[in-house]
Amino acid sequence: MADKRITEFLRFGVTGAVATAIHYAVYFALMRWLEANVAFTIGYVVSFLVNYGLSTWFTFHVRPTWARFLKFATSHAVNYVVQISLFNLFRWLGVPDAWAPLPVYAVAIPVNFLLVRLALTKRLRKEGH
Repeated sequence: MADKRITEFLRFGVTGAVATAIHYAVYFALMRWLEANVAFTIGYVVSFLVNYGLSTWFTFHVRPTWARFLKFATSHAVNYVVQISLFNLFRWLGVPDAWAPLPVYAVAIPVNFLLVRLALTKRLRKEGH
């Protein structure tokens, strides 16, 4: 059972890395033409869609359904509020716009793992408990 959790967490890491790279790439490309919050939000939405597909198919091996999509979207709505708040906090603290998403990811990714896992599998604790 522990091996399954470790493997799942590693797959989550790969999925998260891909989604995070997409988010940052879209943000970085758009920040030249759009206000930073708008660029950050568009990057978030694009990465969200990729993340849902990878999370169902690759990370948790579950069939995508509308119910799971809505739960995933709800967990990501919470995650978005956390990320956009941290993003603006780091900008306010003087972190340049180009770098502000990086400390956001360091804080938000562990929180996101728990929210996504709960949304897609209804499991936070060890199976059987």
